Amino acid sequence: MSSPSGPWPGPTGAPTGPDDAPAAVAQPGGWPPDPGRPRGPFGLTPSPTPRVRWGLWAFGVVELVFLGSSAVLGLTVGVDSAPEVLLAIAVPTLLAALTSILWTTWRGDGPAADLGLRFRWEDVGVGLLVGVTGLFVTVPAAVGYLYLVGPDLSTSIGVAFEGIRASWPVALAVMFGVVVVAPVCEEVVYRGLLWNAVAKWISRPWLVYLVTTAVFALAHLELLRAPLLFVVALPLGVARLLTGRLTASIVAHAVNNFLPGLALALMLVGALPAM
Repeated sequence: MSSPSGPWPGPTGAPTGPDDAPAAVAQPGGWPPDPGRPRGPFGLTPSPTPRVRWGLWAFGVVELVFLGSSAVLGLTVGVDSAPEVLLAIAVPTLLAALTSILWTTWRGDGPAADLGLRFRWEDVGVGLLVGVTGLFVTVPAAVGYLYLVGPDLSTSIGVAFEGIRASWPVALAVMFGVVVVAPVCEEVVYRGLLWNAVAKWISRPWLVYLVTTAVFALAHLELLRAPLLFVVALPLGVARLLTGRLTASIVAHAVNNFLPGLALALMLVGALPAM
């Protein structure tokens, strides 16, 4: 009696040869099969930290741009009106962020890859959740700091605009700078450029988080406020940790700055006393 040709069948449902292997899921538009992305906490899909081609010296260049432009504007622009103060504060921050983006475009793989400057709707939700939750930490910390040091040292931007009055359009422009411009620019520099530069040397994400948070607090050059700034920045780094991208930390930063920005606008139009 002759034996049947071909391979003997294996257990029920098991592949018996290459032709029986499960096929990869085809993707539309000619894209290669998607092997599936690893899920992070809460079912999120964090982007992996890139291996950038630049290092900490790139952050040093950006800081030099920030400090140099701040010094030039401090010598050439007055501080007698709200537009002048806004210009002196916003321009160095904008130049620092623009330098970060241009640097990654010139020396790296672009801001989307090197800085995590990608947009996803889930990141907006994460940023809102982390930002609002973080207020339960940052607001008591700010109140405690105010109690310890007094109102004169509680906020540097409030001191910068002290005694200045402005129209509603100018006050809203200042609020926009505090709530939108500052979060975008600072996140690009600190949770984008600095974060990935530090990650090139430190493999543990939580340690990168702590180092960049400390540098963020110290880089404002206000040693008395550095402990408060460290606490304020903690939720921002959490948003970056959860997603691996900047959208979440930008939104969380904007949530954190909303109340101070609103208070500053009301102060400029005379609806609130000076901070």
